[in-house]
Amino acid sequence: SIPALILLLLSTPSFTLLYAMDEISEPELTLKILGHQWFWSYEISEFNSCQKQEQSLKYVCYMMVLDGLPSTKQGYFRLLETNKRVILPTNTHLRLLVSAADVLHSWAVPSFGLKVDACPGRLNQVNLFIKRIGVFFGQCSEICGVNHGFMPIVIVSLPTVQFHHYIMTKLEVN
Repeated sequence: SIPALILLLLSTPSFTLLYAMDEISEPELTLKILGHQWFWSYEISEFNSCQKQEQSLKYVCYMMVLDGLPSTKQGYFRLLETNKRVILPTNTHLRLLVSAADVLHSWAVPSFGLKVDACPGRLNQVNLFIKRIGVFFGQCSEICGVNHGFMPIVIVSLPTVQFHHYIMTKLEVN
């Protein structure tokens, strides 16, 4: 009976922590992330706009080769820069839905403390709340094939007002 009480005492903090980690807040924005060999595709879909029809922004991010970088090359990181950066708002509850189209991938951004496995046929969800403005880098951290080290992730976090302006201008262009 003493070992059972010890196990009960040890399990109580663990269960409260598990419960707190699984707490789901109502997200204001959903970012769908799909891993391919060897690039990431993104879709921003659930946002409020003045438009009546359901719209979404879709884009694909490939790694920039050294020749594709601007001539000054200042402010760019070799093997970590993409052709398009993912723009996300700060101080907003975000839902990330991560999956893969072909093989196992792992969407990892160490600055956020995030590492989410992307499995074909499985949808993984993680919540994110970005507190500061900046540029954050990550990459695929799963050995998904010969070019897995060349799947960088670049996130730019903007203030919410600037993000909404960016979204509205992109919707008007499309």
